[in-house]
Amino acid sequence: MERKYWVPALERANNVLLELAGQPSKLKLMDLSAATGINKSTMFSLLQTMEALNWVNKEKGDTYSLGSVFGVMGNAYFAGMNLVKQFEEKANHSMERLGEAIQLARLEKGELVYLAKKEAATHVRLISEPGMRLPAYATAMGKMLLSALDNDQVLALYKEGSYQAFTPNTVQSGEELLKQLQVVRERGYAIDLEEIALGFCCIAVPIVDRNGSRIAAVSCSMSVHQWPQKQELAKHEIEQLAHALSVTI
Repeated sequence: MERKYWVPALERANNVLLELAGQPSKLKLMDLSAATGINKSTMFSLLQTMEALNWVNKEKGDTYSLGSVFGVMGNAYFAGMNLVKQFEEKANHSMERLGEAIQLARLEKGELVYLAKKEAATHVRLISEPGMRLPAYATAMGKMLLSALDNDQVLALYKEGSYQAFTPNTVQSGEELLKQLQVVRERGYAIDLEEIALGFCCIAVPIVDRNGSRIAAVSCSMSVHQWPQKQELAKHEIEQLAHALSVTI
């Protein structure tokens, strides 16, 4: 990484955390100062801040250990990794039953991030690939996940006039988006009718964690010619897949 944009305070905090990960509940302020080369006054400030953020715990005997925030982050990280693995194992059945592409994605701010895809053996290929990002408002999975947010939170994600028109059917305003999200909330699923790419339709449902929070979505995409006869079967199959993925995380 270019050092021009380096943040020394973050590097110092990272060094402290690495020391604590290697020797939990054994190091005091003086030990950490000696191990990292950070002077005592700076170390005091770092530890005070990190303790307030739950990055570290100060224990009896004035030693330190990693804080609870890393348990939360670690669980989230491994849940995400496990989710992709589970999708790879479980999505084949739905893909083969439908003969259409099945995808997995999550929401990051206003963008949909594609995590995995099972593509059927057809001549038609989707534009999306794992790692790709698209505006959430233009996709079925994106709208499914946006519908879990308050309207004010949704509007804050996109500036009026900035909505990108991928096709003539793409949502073009916050007002229009909120109307669509209300329909999604009432239905419990979201659809994309040639909104991200002409010739393609998509249906999406959410994946939830043990607390009922939506952490990702799965979808089935197909050509507009297949949509009338396959829409209901696709809805059933991805609901089954989403349920299977939800109970495994």
